[in-house]
Amino acid sequence: MTTRPTLLVIAHGSRDPRHAATVSALCAQVRSLRPGLRVEVGHLDFNAPSVPRVLERLAAEGVRDVVALPLLLTRAFHAKSDIPAVLREATLRLPLLTVHQAEVLGPSSLLTAALERRLEEAGLRPGDRRSTGVVLASAGSSDPEAIAVIAEIAREWRRTAGWCAVRPAFASASLPRTADAVRELRAAGAARVAVAPYVIAPGFLPDRIAAGAREAGADILAPVLGAAPELARLLLRRYDQADEARRVGPELTALSA
Repeated sequence: MTTRPTLLVIAHGSRDPRHAATVSALCAQVRSLRPGLRVEVGHLDFNAPSVPRVLERLAAEGVRDVVALPLLLTRAFHAKSDIPAVLREATLRLPLLTVHQAEVLGPSSLLTAALERRLEEAGLRPGDRRSTGVVLASAGSSDPEAIAVIAEIAREWRRTAGWCAVRPAFASASLPRTADAVRELRAAGAARVAVAPYVIAPGFLPDRIAAGAREAGADILAPVLGAAPELARLLLRRYDQADEARRVGPELTALSA
């Protein structure tokens, strides 16, 4: 039987200890769904171990194939430039190790399902959807492609889920901010306003989203996506897609794209 690649989940990292704890819980979910799959975590910043250190350890243990999966919801700077550069540098130093970069997590229907799970956990009832406006609050980016993706997710989520409105908002880099989007929905006549953080783990920017929701008087504030089962299934979906591409494509295709 052919051994499947090790899954290396690449997290951004944070000074907030809740971030690493959430990533660890999510990876535990992945392991429980796919017993026998080796799942490792590497961080770009703040936390240990770093991505290069994990790859060095794997190579020393004799691992030869790795799928590196960015724990990111949009394809912005980290996915386009930062992570490929880190992986390329590591593979130059570790010639026996082949690394294939998976796609980012979003967009995906599994992510909107996880958002809905978190909103229901925060108290939103399914029957309230048509009278509820939702703020889809992401971390934000200076990348126009990433901003356009968030806007399209908001439009599609409104169409498929039956919300009275869905407005994108951003904790940094872009406008509007969460508080402004809450006020806009209220002014537009939404009977109820819910804020759905489109972020994976707690930290500075998610805290800013929560503060904006409270400042503007949102009726419901959902928790971050965290170790939602839908998110764990999505990680495995992206892993399987990258593994299939690895089998049919040239080495390091994703890293050179």
